[in-house]
Amino acid sequence: MAHAVQVSNGFSLLLLKFVANGFSEKSPCLLAICLGLLFSQGCTMLQRPSDIAAPIETPAQPTTKNTPATPAKLPQTGQASWYGAQHQGKQTASGTIYDQAGLTAAHPSLPFGSRVKVTNLANGKSVEVEITDRGPFAENRIIDLSQAAAKALDMIDSGTATVRLELPSGQ
Repeated sequence: MAHAVQVSNGFSLLLLKFVANGFSEKSPCLLAICLGLLFSQGCTMLQRPSDIAAPIETPAQPTTKNTPATPAKLPQTGQASWYGAQHQGKQTASGTIYDQAGLTAAHPSLPFGSRVKVTNLANGKSVEVEITDRGPFAENRIIDLSQAAAKALDMIDSGTATVRLELPSGQ
């Protein structure tokens, strides 16, 4: 009688030898089934043990970043640009969701929620915007406007305009 060696998954080499010798000539299908069962038992040993808990992932909460207490000095004069559809629905630095149809803007240091009057110096058109984001990140720009604000200033086609930033009337 052959000596049986115990395998970690409960099968013995003797059983494996019996299956291979006894069934390979008589029924290749039965051999395939037995080998499939043998290998599937090995696959179950590779699964994560149930006593180890998987880490619990919590959804990221929108964070509102604090802004400096000292706002930029107004009035400011410089180049403005605008951003639209490529940022639609994305979270801004203030934690709000960008809406290209809103009258909002990005400024490097003005506090979030502050309101600024922006005047296009080429045509005299003005719009009041709320600072909800940080930017612009292009050199020589002082403010990035939402698409709606850029439309109000008639600067959609040009992409940029020389503007003046100042506090709105009554502030």
